Amino acid sequence: MAAMNIMVQGTMSNVGKSVIAAGLCRIFTNDGYRVSPFKSQNMALNSYVTEDGLEMGRAQVMQAECAKRNPDVNMNPILLKPVSDRGSQVIVNGCPVGNMKAEEYFKYKTKLIPDIKAAYDKLSEDSDIIVIEGAGSPAEINLKENDIVNMGLAAALDAPVILVADIDPGGVFAQVYGTLMLLTEDERERVKGFIINKFRGDEKLLEPGIKMLEDLTGKKCLGVVPYLDVSLDDEDSLSKRFDNKKNALFDVCIIKLPHISNFTDFNTFSQSGDISVRYVKSPEEIKDPDILILPGSKNTIDDLKWIFEKGFDEKIREYKDNGGIVFGICGGFQMLGKKIKDPEGIEGGGEINGLSLLDIETVITGEKKRSLFSGRILSDTGILSGLYDKEISGYEIHMGETRSAGASKEFTSDGTGYYKDNVFGTYVHGFFDNEEVIKGGIEAVAKRKNKTVDVSSITDYAMFKEKQYERLAEELRKHLDMDRIYSFMTQVCHFEEHSDEKSSLNNNGDNK
Repeated sequence: MAAMNIMVQGTMSNVGKSVIAAGLCRIFTNDGYRVSPFKSQNMALNSYVTEDGLEMGRAQVMQAECAKRNPDVNMNPILLKPVSDRGSQVIVNGCPVGNMKAEEYFKYKTKLIPDIKAAYDKLSEDSDIIVIEGAGSPAEINLKENDIVNMGLAAALDAPVILVADIDPGGVFAQVYGTLMLLTEDERERVKGFIINKFRGDEKLLEPGIKMLEDLTGKKCLGVVPYLDVSLDDEDSLSKRFDNKKNALFDVCIIKLPHISNFTDFNTFSQSGDISVRYVKSPEEIKDPDILILPGSKNTIDDLKWIFEKGFDEKIREYKDNGGIVFGICGGFQMLGKKIKDPEGIEGGGEINGLSLLDIETVITGEKKRSLFSGRILSDTGILSGLYDKEISGYEIHMGETRSAGASKEFTSDGTGYYKDNVFGTYVHGFFDNEEVIKGGIEAVAKRKNKTVDVSSITDYAMFKEKQYERLAEELRKHLDMDRIYSFMTQVCHFEEHSDEKSSLNNNGDNK
């Protein structure tokens, strides 16, 4: 039997496409189907390393987990990681092929069509249903040429499309109507219905607007999804997590670097109501947290310069000297050292002094480290000595080698991290996902401040996410017309271009 497929597109970025797609993956999986997610091109700084050492976007990892499948780079064959306002690192089939400016990539991307085809066809060999996610909006009329991710992809796959709109910022009816009116007739025919997402209030108040929109467009509303209280990994720079400014009993403060990456490392802290996670953009916002974190960065040298320009360095040292716990992951770990050298010009060349809180030096190299990690915590002194010999697992994604340059001691095994006094750094993404590690770390830090933090609700992050996925599926099943969605799903044998349609893989628009 051929795989069935369905495509989730959105009226704009951050409407909830990834979440709706993830929920559909879990619903179809719970209904007994073999399901795979697919997004031909993703732009995100949150990425993941697969078992075979390949890099892919976190959204498709979440969707794979919802489908109870191991993450597979074929689920996201093209990943763009912004390194500046106008350029990105281009990752194809899990491996970087270089940095490109936007206009350069726009011309280059049609060469990647065979990679997209091969990835999709590979997934279809072992799937009953493929849930495809679009990017940005299909109505970006300035990007109609050379689409590889929205309506052009839908035509090539003969995929029915669900259009998702976000009511939270307002203008939801204009979002849906305007998007549909900017599509060609063939493209509109592909859209089988729309979903209104993130609704708060009395749904009856929407009914007149929905009826008028259905009459105007000829498209059915497939459901009104409420603003869901589920905690899921997100990867977008528009994440609502960055907006929190409130302090809880135990306060985790993260510096919001301009090129922040893999901030999903810290989502596990959200399991306890006693813990707040704040992202700050100025030194004044730091105040007196229980832990101060320097996160990962896609451009470590530029972000380190920004730290000095903003005056964060003085505040970090003051906080550390007063007994505060400073923690760095990946790029943030590199910043804690004495120097970062870039002899190959990967991040602009030259060298820069670090914060000198750890006796380490980093050399940026062109070879990217991409691997899963399994090891132990080696800190046998200091505030986190109670974590000594605890097992940890995660993954590494970084360009650069870090070596000891003084008195700092190994923090995580195999040279992946160092510590000195109350400053800790590691390359291991997912460090806090282990239940024993996060509970033990929080309790050790809280004890110094005579705080009692409730960590009883905290589990291994994988278990926490599994509960969230089930809640997501349950809620979506309540609010979506799943019978109708099943009814228009399409069976296709393989990836092909449809010459009888104006919308082909080479003639449409994509955003992100």
